[in-house]
Amino acid sequence: MKKILKIVVALLLIAVVGFGLLIAYVVFFKPNIPVEDVKIEVTPERVARGKYLAESVAQCMDCHAERDWSLLAAPGKPGTEGKGGEAFDQKLGFPGAYYAPNITPHRLKDWSDGELMRAIVSGVSRDGRALFPIMPYTYYGKMDREDVYAIIAYIRSLKPIAYDAPASKSDFPMSIIIHIIPSKPEFSTKPAETDRVGYGKYLVDMAGCIECHTPSNKGQIIESEAFSGGRLFPLPNGTSVISTNITPDESGIGTWSEEKFFETFKKHEGKRVPLQPGQNQTIMPWTGYAGMTREDLAAIYAYLKSVKPIPSK
Repeated sequence: MKKILKIVVALLLIAVVGFGLLIAYVVFFKPNIPVEDVKIEVTPERVARGKYLAESVAQCMDCHAERDWSLLAAPGKPGTEGKGGEAFDQKLGFPGAYYAPNITPHRLKDWSDGELMRAIVSGVSRDGRALFPIMPYTYYGKMDREDVYAIIAYIRSLKPIAYDAPASKSDFPMSIIIHIIPSKPEFSTKPAETDRVGYGKYLVDMAGCIECHTPSNKGQIIESEAFSGGRLFPLPNGTSVISTNITPDESGIGTWSEEKFFETFKKHEGKRVPLQPGQNQTIMPWTGYAGMTREDLAAIYAYLKSVKPIPSK
């Protein structure tokens, strides 16, 4: 019996030591994603395309600006594009305190194009730190390389703003898990705009629509219920909102015409509307998405009408 007990204790010790070594490996050696040697030429065409994507589709400026929560959808304050500082912390349901960093040349002037691209498409900072996927880098890593280059060109063109956001920090156990979230990109080729469903999916992935409009379990979306809504989002003022169903079921957008879909977005274009007393706030960046072209919104509509309809109110 003593011999068996010694064996059990030894096995437990081996398991504990092995687990400790595994944790140490994850913390000190992950993520291990190399920086690509790339030099991106900043052209007017790339800057224009990047501005459109960053402000109206990928919504970079929805987080990397000083947001005005007194306005509907809390758009960024003009002149603060790229400043960062927006907090995503425990009060909002996050497993830590995360802050959108400054992405103007004030902070990124010493970053190579490869380092910046790795952060955007893989979630690894210049110093090798893993980034929490509030920035949906797992989706950005599926973009066409040229669109990534365009966003980088636009970021390089921003006005430098002297501001340093607080350092982000994960709570345990996310402080360990975060090291294995970043992944190598799987760049795609942008579908032809004539392929409305394919191009619409490309835009929907870039915009990260599935992340908000899908119910989740412990922070992970339930993919079998994609786009059916129901995800809860706490707001800074202590209230919360629930995302809507955008599948083609009648409880979603099944009865919507393309024109209604288009107008639902476009009615917010150029609008900075004060939030009225008692009015619900929203995290949907209407002001940004309203800047999309009719063709792109039509492609998104076409794709959403092609997904599985799911009854969900």
